[in-house]
Amino acid sequence: MAQCITCGSELHPDRAKKYNYCMAPECQEKNLKGLTMVAVGVNKSAEQYLILDEQTKDELASGKFADQRRGSFGTSVPSSGPAEAAAVKSAPARPASAQPDRRRPAPPRPAARQAPRPAWTKSQEKLALLYNEQGQRPEEIARKLGLSTYTVTQIILGSRNRGKL
Repeated sequence: MAQCITCGSELHPDRAKKYNYCMAPECQEKNLKGLTMVAVGVNKSAEQYLILDEQTKDELASGKFADQRRGSFGTSVPSSGPAEAAAVKSAPARPASAQPDRRRPAPPRPAARQAPRPAWTKSQEKLALLYNEQGQRPEEIARKLGLSTYTVTQIILGSRNRGKL
């Protein structure tokens, strides 16, 4: 039968499978050790935490939990294999002025976005809403105002979304 390493009392067989000390407060205070946790996968939808033990340390050191999205960002990794590197070494060196410029041009900056101008005037909008309140269908309103049925529908839906109807 297993015994507590602190007080020598007998341990329950189920407790002895994992612990070598009893449940007495003084034994727990002396022998209880906290667990170190490590986050190995944290994103918006799920987190993955592991207890930091020897096996987890080895897996972390081997790169098992490396972020695939980051690749080699921030490190100097050769882009060619050993055979290509040997071919590059044997090629004659060109003067610095004869070497092509390999820098990429800066991407164009996006222009400041302006709010799109509606395809109707303010007076057309007022009339469309007035006709709509009178119970006329969008097809009839479009015919009267010289607009498409789609445009009239957009006017009506836009005013409902803004709370004018």
